[in-house]
Amino acid sequence: MVRASMVPMLLVCCGLAAQTPAPAPAPATRLSLRDALQTALKNNLQVEISQQAREFTRAGVLASEGPFDWNLSASLQAAQLKSATNATFSNGTLVPDTSSTVTQRGFVGDLNRNFEWGGNLDLNYAPAYRYAEGFYRGANLAPEFTPFSTANPYNGAFTAKYSQSFLQGFGLEVTTAPMVIARKKADAADFTFQLAMITLAANTEAQYWAVVYDQKNLANEQTSLQLAQKQLDENNIRLKVGTMAPLDVVSAEAQVAKAEQAIISAQAQLDNDREALANGLYPNGDRPAGLELTDEPTLGHIQLTEAEAVDRALKNRLELKASKITTDIDQLNLTVSQDKLRPQLNGFVSYNGGTDTYSSLGPVNSDLGGLKYPGYTVGVSLAMPLQNRTAKGNLAAARATLRGDELTLKNQELGIVLEVRTAIRNIDATEKGVKAAEKTRYLQERTLDAEQKKFENGMSTNLNVLQIMSNLDAARSAETQAQIAYASAVTALEKAVGNLLQARDFVVQ
Repeated sequence: MVRASMVPMLLVCCGLAAQTPAPAPAPATRLSLRDALQTALKNNLQVEISQQAREFTRAGVLASEGPFDWNLSASLQAAQLKSATNATFSNGTLVPDTSSTVTQRGFVGDLNRNFEWGGNLDLNYAPAYRYAEGFYRGANLAPEFTPFSTANPYNGAFTAKYSQSFLQGFGLEVTTAPMVIARKKADAADFTFQLAMITLAANTEAQYWAVVYDQKNLANEQTSLQLAQKQLDENNIRLKVGTMAPLDVVSAEAQVAKAEQAIISAQAQLDNDREALANGLYPNGDRPAGLELTDEPTLGHIQLTEAEAVDRALKNRLELKASKITTDIDQLNLTVSQDKLRPQLNGFVSYNGGTDTYSSLGPVNSDLGGLKYPGYTVGVSLAMPLQNRTAKGNLAAARATLRGDELTLKNQELGIVLEVRTAIRNIDATEKGVKAAEKTRYLQERTLDAEQKKFENGMSTNLNVLQIMSNLDAARSAETQAQIAYASAVTALEKAVGNLLQARDFVVQ
């Protein structure tokens, strides 16, 4: 139970709490179109995914160059073997006893490389050490043991072999095809990455203009409500003085209710489109409290004739560049498939250098380096499948793939030409549409102003004024739609000619 002495204090505290102002809402973040594009390109997960795919493809270029790397291998081994034999008779002769210890050390170094023209070089260096020591006993079981050891334990060998393909696998175009294909795929991945950014930019602009339309539409509906409320207030005054029938007041109230309903719908649409834009700009969830878009749909656009626009699109469109790379890869695969039909004819020449035995390693290397004991080998080998159906099937598949991708490229070109021509016509139509809508809205405003004056002078009816208000609402909405349609047509044209990012001053790295 609260003491009576505490009641005044509680009342004071409640009074202070009631007087504490509520925290002000965070101000909305103002975004220009460029700000929105920059934010989207920076934060969007699809761009990051495309970037990682590009890095993965670039790594394939390095991997494709691996078959032409120098390869060095080396091995080192050491062993010790002990053996002994007992005296035995063979054909009446006593074989002496022996006991020996053999120490072996060996090193093998190998350096080889495949060359882009279909050759292979292999260099092998193998010095060796073999030292044996022990004793043996002479014939007739003599009690004396005679020691022995290896005087010159060092020797070695050096070989160099070069082999060359003359039919299958011969030539730069065939042997370097995987490397060239990997590089072309890396270029295609760059185009795919840029295309993802262009698509994102176009989608972001569409979302941006949708929110701009919602903002302007809401403002138009609020203006319509003000006009309807003004008309209702004036009708109420006339009703009180007896110069207007109650039915006219009801009509004005209906107009106000209609405007209020339109505001509710416009506000809901604005909230939904803002949320969609925020999701695209801030996919990680760290987003501002509100968004206020600042740009008006009054963008200019590149001035091109239809022929100039088509020519630029065929040169700039990334889809075409990627498709052309695909046909280039198909052509290389066709060349490789044709190569597989050839017999395998390989030639080789090798040098085999040896050395004498020495007490140290230095003379061994001198013999090998001086080619003291050379040996040479020259030879050829031939292999030819009798049916080779696998290679024939792969060749047929490669031809079909190339033809299909060539047709796809041609179809893309036709689609892009149609897209550019449509974009050019839409730009012209929407520009004219904006001017016509502006004029219509202006004339409807003048008409409403004139009709209201006539109404004030008793020369028009409330129904006429309300009808013209509705016409003005439609004209304002049509003007806003025409402006957004024009902005969307600008985006479509810049995208169609492959100039969207450059037109927005963005550089892809």
